[in-house]
Amino acid sequence: MTHLLEICSYNLQSALIAQEAGAYRVELCADPADGGTTPSAGLIRTAREKLNILLYPIIRPRGGDFLYTDDEFAIMLKDIALCKETGCDGVVIGLLEPDGSVDKRRAARLVEKAYPMGVTFHRAFDRAANPFEALEDIIGIGCERILTSGQRQTAMEGASLIRDLIRQADERIVIMPGSGVRSSSILELAARTEAVEFHTSARLLAASSMRYVNGSMEETLTTVLADRHDIDLMLDRLKSIGG
Repeated sequence: MTHLLEICSYNLQSALIAQEAGAYRVELCADPADGGTTPSAGLIRTAREKLNILLYPIIRPRGGDFLYTDDEFAIMLKDIALCKETGCDGVVIGLLEPDGSVDKRRAARLVEKAYPMGVTFHRAFDRAANPFEALEDIIGIGCERILTSGQRQTAMEGASLIRDLIRQADERIVIMPGSGVRSSSILELAARTEAVEFHTSARLLAASSMRYVNGSMEETLTTVLADRHDIDLMLDRLKSIGG
């Protein structure tokens, strides 16, 4: 059985680190402080030019909740069109209704718009009122994958639910654990969940290379980057269990 690693990349440098390390797929995002929003057209196009591995930009017009206005939904449709024109392999979406159910009507429209690209349903799933009903709705919509922390802060905390979701899915859709996935936990997470795909940002904070810093601003300028060493460790550990 092959185990796969997706790297959530908040900039081009992290995406290139993911590719060099041997990751299977990049989820391309902006705004780590907001948990990931749609990257710019320039970043999407440049990433597509430079990456040979699978590229899935997130389609999320803002931070906050996953209840979108008609104008925001129109933006999502346009961003998906851009991803398709750019040659991306897939996109990452997530929409909910006010009652915590999946917004099936509009999510299905996004999947249709994305075709033939693949579609992952992101951690909006972790805010769904009933995860087992949401699972069936997302399968019906036509998504190929759900990213989830098991409706807890970290995937390790939510491992029991993730395992139950994988068993209910019965290979009809991939359930991919994410949040807090690092080399120190990935083997235990694989054993406890029975998952075969894993999602991580392998996050580290890189200091600025600026020689001049205006001390009056009282700020520390850092960049979120993917940790190549930790990605290498995760890939090595996944290989030890068959992929």
